[in-house]
Amino acid sequence: MTSLGRLLPTPTLSLVLLIIWLLLVRSLAPGQLLLGVLLAMGIPLLTRRLWEPLPRVRHPWTLCRFVARVLWDILKANLEVSYLILKPGRAPRPGFVEYPLLVREPLTITLLANTITLTPGTVSTNIRLDRSTLLIHVLDLDDEQALVEAIRTRYERPLKEIFEC
Repeated sequence: MTSLGRLLPTPTLSLVLLIIWLLLVRSLAPGQLLLGVLLAMGIPLLTRRLWEPLPRVRHPWTLCRFVARVLWDILKANLEVSYLILKPGRAPRPGFVEYPLLVREPLTITLLANTITLTPGTVSTNIRLDRSTLLIHVLDLDDEQALVEAIRTRYERPLKEIFEC
């Protein structure tokens, strides 16, 4: 590792920390800039032993398609939830679904759970200790098996391909 690599093990994180610090203090004064640089260099150095190794993205184009799909699904789900709430005479049918996991890596499971939670109308609520299932609360549950298959094909399989295969 080069000397610059030892001082800045994660340059992107350091840059983000510096920007956040400057936004928080709302100042570009030399003292604040210096303090921001010291924090941006020091925090990653002090916490690097706590980090998991960075994941290897095996299929970057699949990752790009996955992100686009999730953004589209978030937009679509927002509209569907809004319609469900505003439509008179039809109450939502909430329910819980125990989703059987194919992925096993903690990062992949976390990304799947977060993706489900980001999509309006669904919230991942619990992961079994043996990482076999994910409990999901659904605002309007029509067909449990269709939901499981949609999550598997739209989110879980691409995540498995991106990070585990």
